[in-house]
Amino acid sequence: MSSFDLLPGAAGSPVLLHVPHSARAVPDDVRGGIVLDDAELERELDHITDAHTAEIAERAAALAGVRPWRFVNRLSRLVVDPERFPDEREEMLAAGMGAVYTRTTHRGELRPADTDPEPLLARYFRPYAEAMTEAVAGRLAATGRAVIIDVHSYPAVPLPYELHGAGPRPPVCLGTDAFHTPPALTEAARRAFAGCGESGLDSPFAGTYVPLEFYGTDARVAALMVEIRRDVYMTEPGGPAGPGLDRLASALAALVDAL
Repeated sequence: MSSFDLLPGAAGSPVLLHVPHSARAVPDDVRGGIVLDDAELERELDHITDAHTAEIAERAAALAGVRPWRFVNRLSRLVVDPERFPDEREEMLAAGMGAVYTRTTHRGELRPADTDPEPLLARYFRPYAEAMTEAVAGRLAATGRAVIIDVHSYPAVPLPYELHGAGPRPPVCLGTDAFHTPPALTEAARRAFAGCGESGLDSPFAGTYVPLEFYGTDARVAALMVEIRRDVYMTEPGGPAGPGLDRLASALAALVDAL
């Protein structure tokens, strides 16, 4: 079984909803390399998982006038984090949370510090990156452009691993990239999420995900990260979704329709 799914949308849609951090699944052989006991692992998954974001994207896709494509990670980011740089460019290496995490959200040990990341990168990270590259290339070939909307969530209270947790924590944080996020895309998102509370830019999380083949070189690929503060739609940490989920799905559908 694949560790990710590309779920088709309309042939003429340029939009790709990317959901990288919604899953909690950890394969048994990967679990063996994690030093936490079962209860500790469940608590860590509560904190690190962007719970219910796959459902938000699924509902938004169903509501949109033109169905977007969806790329959904089916494994926890504790296996690999597909949105990290796989090398020294990744600033989260300072927190032990590069593409393969060795530290937890509370800066405890997750894996031994000398863990070789290569087997996990080879098995999970690179196939994921290749598939996302192909998905974006498919939208470019079909429509002449691609718009990646990253669907994330974040806790109301900063966790110890956050490198930039001291800034504003609005209900909706929009992560942008100087090359890949045109102002019109940011403004469309602000309008779409206006009914979900205040939106802010790049705090507490900045940037957005673009496959490296296109990153910084292909302006036909636009991208925006949507970070939803978890208390807006769910019980923290790791609890059930509430009525805010439907409002967010409708807002995300409105953003898709605007694109």
